[in-house]
Amino acid sequence: MKAPHLIEFPKLGASDIGFISVTEQLKTIPFEVKRTFWTYYTPESIVRGRHAHYQTEQVLVAVAGRIIVTTEMPDGTVDVYRLEDPHVGLYVPPHAWHTMQYSHSAVQVVFASHPFDEHDYIRQYDQFREIWKA
Repeated sequence: MKAPHLIEFPKLGASDIGFISVTEQLKTIPFEVKRTFWTYYTPESIVRGRHAHYQTEQVLVAVAGRIIVTTEMPDGTVDVYRLEDPHVGLYVPPHAWHTMQYSHSAVQVVFASHPFDEHDYIRQYDQFREIWKA
C-alpha cells in the first residue's frame, strides 16, 4: 500500500525575479489526473477533508498560504504535513483518512486520479476504521 509522501515540483527562478514551478504534462504526479479543483477563503477555525477514498489518489499543493494536513493510514500510522511552499505537493493515497486546516489566505490546488463520485468517499471515521481494520 502506498504511503503519503511529499513531491517536489521544479522551482525555477530567483528571489530577485520570482519563481515558477512546472509539471510538463503532469509527469511529476504519479497518476493520470482526471480532476483538478481548488479551495480558498477557508476560515482558519474550519477543518476540512475528514474523509478517505476507496480509489482516488490526490496530490495537494498549497499554492498560497499554509495548510496543515493530517493523514492516517489503515494501520494507524498518523503523519502531519505543513504545506507552505508552492513547489511542494503531498501525495495522498486511497485509503488514507485526511484532514486539512488552512491559514485564511491559503489557496489549495488538488490533482485527483478520478472524477468526483460520492460512492468513492468514506465520510465517517468509524466506518473508515471498520473497513480498513487489519
